[in-house]
Amino acid sequence: MSDETNAAAKPRRDMELYVHYCEHPGCSKWGSFGFAAGRGEPNWFCSEHRPEWKLRHEAQPRH
Repeated sequence: MSDETNAAAKPRRDMELYVHYCEHPGCSKWGSFGFAAGRGEPNWFCSEHRPEWKLRHEAQPRH
């Protein structure tokens, strides 16, 4: 039993379901792959439309 009388009345915010669908135009599949640059808002994509990122050493130009 809890001493907090109001604890059971409020749902926990960290237990809410986050709904995000694929952001590719015309796609309505579940966006299970989230990508963000820095602290920016993440973009969500399904497995079919997720971006393919180059590895860091592949993206840097060679001299």
